[in-house]
Amino acid sequence: MIPISMSNACRLMPMQSPAFDPVHLTPPLSIPSPSKNRPKFAATRRMSQSTHNPVVQQQRVVIPNKHGEKLVGLLHETGSSEMVILCHAFRCSKEYNTMVNLAAALEKEGINAFRFDFAGNGESEGTDGNHWRKADDLRAVIEHFNGVSRVTSAIVGHSKGGRVVLLYASKYHDIHTVVNVCGGYDLKGGIEDFSGKDSMQRIKEDGFIDIKTKSGFIIHDVKYEYLMDSLNTNMHEACLQIDKNCRVLTVHGSADEIVPVSDALEFAKIISNHKLQIIEGADHRYTSHQAELASIVSSFIKKALEEDREKSSQ
Repeated sequence: MIPISMSNACRLMPMQSPAFDPVHLTPPLSIPSPSKNRPKFAATRRMSQSTHNPVVQQQRVVIPNKHGEKLVGLLHETGSSEMVILCHAFRCSKEYNTMVNLAAALEKEGINAFRFDFAGNGESEGTDGNHWRKADDLRAVIEHFNGVSRVTSAIVGHSKGGRVVLLYASKYHDIHTVVNVCGGYDLKGGIEDFSGKDSMQRIKEDGFIDIKTKSGFIIHDVKYEYLMDSLNTNMHEACLQIDKNCRVLTVHGSADEIVPVSDALEFAKIISNHKLQIIEGADHRYTSHQAELASIVSSFIKKALEEDREKSSQ
C-alpha cells in the first residue's frame, strides 16, 4: 500500500493562473542522503530514516539552469539507473502532494524519481518564468543527470507542468515516455467561461483580472503578462512535433473544475502515440483520487520501461 499524502501545508498565492488552482502540499520528507555516487555539482544533506521504506534514500540536489539560477530538487534514490522527472503546477513546488505521492509510487516500483522546483518557485532561485523557460529548466535537469550516468526514462507534469513536459517533448526528442496530468490545451475558452466574453478587454485595460472558477473559487490578480504567455503558447502546433515513437499518457479528471476534460480529448486527437485515461469524479487536484492517479501513472511508466528493456535486449 502506497502511503498517500493529503496534508494541507500550501498557502494561497496572491497571483494565480486561470488554469491552475491552489494545491495541497506535504511537508518535506525526511530520509537519509547517500554518501556515495553523488551527482556532480549537487548539494546534499543528511536526513532521518524513513519508517515507510528504509531502502529508499532521498538526496537534495542543486542544479544550475541556463540562466545561472539554482534549481533545487529531491532525488528519491532506489539504486536504479532509471530516472523519472516530476514537474509541478503553477506557483507550486516539489512538495505538492501529487509530486510526493507519484514519487512514492515510483519508489515502490524501484524507479528513481526526481521532483524539483522550477525557477522562482519553492527553494529555487530566480523568477517564475514562462512555459518555454520552464521547459529549459527541465532540459537543465535532464542534462545534469545525463552527465552523471542517469537515464531519464520519463517526464511527468501536473497542470502547467503537464504543458511543460509536452512542450519539452516537442522540442527535444530524447525522452520517449511522457505523462501529462490535466495540462491545458486551449486556455482562452476557459477564461471566457469563467470571467465573461469581455475578460480579455478588461485585462488589457487594467493589467490584471480576478477570475471566478466554476467551483466558486476566486483567482485573484491574474497578471496580463502571465495570461498572454498561457494564451500564446500553441499546444496544438507543439504536440504535432512530438515524435511518433514517444509514448504520451494524458490523465484527466472528469470533474476537473479548472481545465475542462475536453482539453484531454484534443490532445488525444493530435498526438499520434497517445493513451487517454479519464478518472471518473476526479477534480483538478485529485483531492479524493491521489491513489488512483499514482497507480495509473506508475503502471504506465513501469510498462514502458519493461518494453524498452525488452527492445534493448533483442
